[in-house]
Order: sequence, then structure tokens, then C-alpha cells
Amino acid sequence: MPNYRPLAETLRLKSLDNFFGQSYLLNTQYPFRQAIDNHRLHSMILWSPLGTDKTTLARIIVSQVKGYFEQLNAVLDGVKELRAVVENAKKFQKIGKQPLLLVDKIHRFNKTQQDGFLPHIESDLLLLIGTTIKNLSFEINKALLSHLSVYILNALNNRNLSKYYKERSGMSH
Repeated sequence: MPNYRPLAETLRLKSLDNFFGQSYLLNTQYPFRQAIDNHRLHSMILWSPLGTDKTTLARIIVSQVKGYFEQLNAVLDGVKELRAVVENAKKFQKIGKQPLLLVDKIHRFNKTQQDGFLPHIESDLLLLIGTTIKNLSFEINKALLSHLSVYILNALNNRNLSKYYKERSGMSH
């Protein structure tokens, strides 16, 4: 039986060099890209409208860093799962691996749940990469936000999308 993957997974980008529409962030001469390339990440939040591949960008970032990686989805996970991540992170930090945590849809955690990240970011136990489409001023706890660098991704235009689909389908020359 053939092994089929969902189209979205097949089309998902795997490299910063192939990421579309965010050249102002991902240019190799810009600090954001240099931090990734030099494995000097910091906790951050990726904000943008729908459809800009925030989660894909976050996954590419963590794939380039030699560390311990876990992902939470704020729609499905809660404080119990965060506690488990923290316990695992402590083990990996002891053996020299930087624990990275990707939190998709971080705005879906309530303010109290968001407080759960603070001691672990402040102590450098966890590097947090959050993604959101919501207004940061209203949806993200101010104390947490003060510990995160915010990067804004632009909406993709038709030119970016056309180039993306041509390359992914093998039609580019």
C-alpha cells in the first residue's frame, strides 16, 4: 500500500532559504536570521495574519538548532502538559541540550496559564517560540510579552504564493 502524506505536509517548507514573503526577517544579513544561523536564539513570538506559515517557520527554526524540542498546542494542551515539558527540559538541560518549546496558538492559553511560562523563561530553562494571529496587547499576558521578542510576518501576496506553488510542484525553471 502506498505511503500517502497530506498535501499540506508535502508542500511544507523545510529551509529558511526557501521560505517566502519574509525576506526582511530572513535575509542572512539581518539579526533575526543571524541569531538562527549562529544558534543564538531567544524567546520570541511570531505574529501575523492567517496563512503566513508561522508554525512552519517556527519548526524550521527549531530544526536548525541542536537542542531538545517539544511542541504544545494551546487549543489542545494545558498546564499539565507544560509541567511535563518542564520536567523533560530539566533533564535535557543537564546534558547540555537547549530546551525549545513551540507553542502554537499561544493566545488560546488564558493569562494564568501564560504565567506558567514565566519562571522557565526567566531562568533560561526554556526557549519559547509562540505563534499567534491575535492582538498581542489584548491576548498575551504583559509579563510574558515583556520577555519575548516579537516578530511580525507579512501577509503573503499573489506573487509569493505563485512562486511557492510553482517551486513546490516542480514547475519552476
